[in-house]
Amino acid sequence: MTTTSDQTSDSLTDQTIDTLNAFLRGEMSAVEAYQQALERLTNAGARPQLDECRRDHQQRVEKLRRHIMQLGGAASEGSGVWGTFTKLFEGGAKVFGDRATIAALEEGEDHGLRLYRDDMDKLDIQARELVEMDLLPAQRRTHATLSALNRTLH
Repeated sequence: MTTTSDQTSDSLTDQTIDTLNAFLRGEMSAVEAYQQALERLTNAGARPQLDECRRDHQQRVEKLRRHIMQLGGAASEGSGVWGTFTKLFEGGAKVFGDRATIAALEEGEDHGLRLYRDDMDKLDIQARELVEMDLLPAQRRTHATLSALNRTLH
């Protein structure tokens, strides 16, 4: 017989998995966006920072996948709507150059920060700790890197 406590726990686990998958799709979208930016970038001096940010987002993808699977969930396979939007937007950014590409990436970093902050209350304690101690500080670092890069190009 399932108790109310078990049902509440299952519900929180399902909500945690759903939220982590939303984070995962955002991180996969970020990896795709950085990859596209690196392919189009003409400013060779910005490449190391962008590649570092791409690798950082890829590490977050792996951490999120592992945590989702530890909870018994199925990790999202694709970046979903945000990935499609990123492809269209980055394709247009090629026409506008490096400044527009960097600005678009910084907007994505802003979105990532908001997503982590706004949805942390939907997580169980262990997932919240992962976000607070690991993912959010990493997101702040990539955001700061893009902000600094954006300022140097303007």
